[in-house]
Amino acid sequence: MPTKKTAGTITIKDLVVRVCVGTGGLAAGSQTVIDEFGKQLKSHGIKAEIIKKCVNKTGCRGFCAKDVLVDVLLNGSSETYQLLTPDMVGRIVEEHILNGNPVKEWLVGPEYHAFHDRQTKILLKQCGHIDPEDIDAYVAIGGYEGAGKALSLEPFEVIEEVRASGLRGRGGAGFLTGLKWELCSKADGSPKYIICNADEGDPGAFMDRSVIEGNPHSVIEGMIIGGCAIGANYGYVYIRAEYPLAIERLKIAINAARKKGFLGKHIFKSKFDFDIRIKEGAGAFICGEETALIASIEGKRGMPRAKPPFPAYKGLWGKPTVINNVETLANLPSIIMKGAKWFSSIGTEKSKGTKVFALTGRIKNTGLIEVPMGISLKEIIYDIGGGCEKNRKLKAVQTGGPSGGCIPASHIDMPVDYESLTAIGSMMGSGGMVVMDETTCMVDMSKFFLSFTENESCGKCTPCRIGTKRMLEILTRITEGKGKESDIDLLIELGNDIKLSSLCGLGMSAPNPVLSTIRFFRDEYEAHIKEGICPAGVCKALRRYTVNTDICKMCGKCFKACPSGAIAWEKKKPAEIDKAKCIKCGACYDACPFNSIF
Repeated sequence: MPTKKTAGTITIKDLVVRVCVGTGGLAAGSQTVIDEFGKQLKSHGIKAEIIKKCVNKTGCRGFCAKDVLVDVLLNGSSETYQLLTPDMVGRIVEEHILNGNPVKEWLVGPEYHAFHDRQTKILLKQCGHIDPEDIDAYVAIGGYEGAGKALSLEPFEVIEEVRASGLRGRGGAGFLTGLKWELCSKADGSPKYIICNADEGDPGAFMDRSVIEGNPHSVIEGMIIGGCAIGANYGYVYIRAEYPLAIERLKIAINAARKKGFLGKHIFKSKFDFDIRIKEGAGAFICGEETALIASIEGKRGMPRAKPPFPAYKGLWGKPTVINNVETLANLPSIIMKGAKWFSSIGTEKSKGTKVFALTGRIKNTGLIEVPMGISLKEIIYDIGGGCEKNRKLKAVQTGGPSGGCIPASHIDMPVDYESLTAIGSMMGSGGMVVMDETTCMVDMSKFFLSFTENESCGKCTPCRIGTKRMLEILTRITEGKGKESDIDLLIELGNDIKLSSLCGLGMSAPNPVLSTIRFFRDEYEAHIKEGICPAGVCKALRRYTVNTDICKMCGKCFKACPSGAIAWEKKKPAEIDKAKCIKCGACYDACPFNSIF
């Protein structure tokens, strides 16, 4: 039996309840689930101190589509519940925790295990298992041993280990981390700085946020290792203010690390001083660009500058600076402890290690995944993601966020690595991956991404400021049925000019979604322009509503729902739509219970 009675109370033996308290879990109601576990266990006479010890908060579990996710570990066995709500907790406590009988109909299914089994977790291994607000939980799994080891080595030895690992920057460009460190370490000037770029702004991307929320100490430890390697005594975490939970946990982690002697003066009882400050960004996408980020920390408007000089030579306050993103830094403790050979054995010849992706869009299993470099898109979308919603046909995958490109379903077998994505006109980016099915309009999708980058342009350089605006105007008129046959070639010409002449990476990559969709889905652009139709039925101005008189039941519900009087109907007669009066609102389509309007 998993319980025993002691002096009128019940003592739980070997019980751990783990509840996701990442942003996704909290949004799904995980805090109310935690409160209900406490309430139910208390009602059975279990002591408060036992409850506090047993019910643990964790970071993101990854499979966000099934939140709230809860693990119940009892006497050596583990069961995971999905889609948990507070009203389900009482039964789990009664049947599973007190009597050892899991509630089988609420347990995760095969898709949960398939989602996790095909992944290779380094960064996310502890997210969902340890309390992100408890430094002792991180230390217990070997946390900060990598930083301690790095301090025992010569700086050049740390840099060489990172270089040998083949670790490339996970923020977009994929520059070799060890090479960047070596350049900064040899640069003249003091003090030197290391900056963690946590200004994650891509639509649908939440990788960095989840790592910080679930395991903030891994990022802090990575910054200590980097600081030791390049001779920096100061570090900054630049994080957008829209991530309040990540900021809160980062503050808790930094304060705890100071108390342990891992940050501050003479860290790890060495002669090395290193400390970290947090700089909250105001949410400008452009501040993800390293020189704009530096300007923002300095109190200036976040705008990029021309390079060279590169930040490794002249960065924060004109001093040598290394900027790495969250994922890059969080890899470092494992590399230092397990060695470069171990890390480089994962992935491909030029793209080493794993990559974290936010898997979103028209896919069944949305969430956060970590996969080895070189895995195929097909494995990610079907083996891990479960395929498209409602078993629809896959159309394309967008990688690299608004700066990336759309990869058609015909290239589903391609490997996911830096070189392959660049060759097809996309990019790795920070790790956004948006899945699109047959109901997606590729013209509308490229307009959506371009509207984002056009809005986020800092306006400093003319190609980006004016060029993206002109491209957006062209895309808008195409989706409104006013496009011209010359518009497609004009978009290609503008896009290539913007890529060649923009000042920073935002402008250089902004045309990618448009250029890639024209390359692979030119027929959709032509259908919008030449035929005046949107093949996916997405663009409102190009919709045409028709009544199938063979199916129409003559109920008149479409007539009553139409706000413009475009539908003619009489009893016992099929409805008819006057195309001249139709405002294409879709009210008739929604109102028809017999699917006779298409």
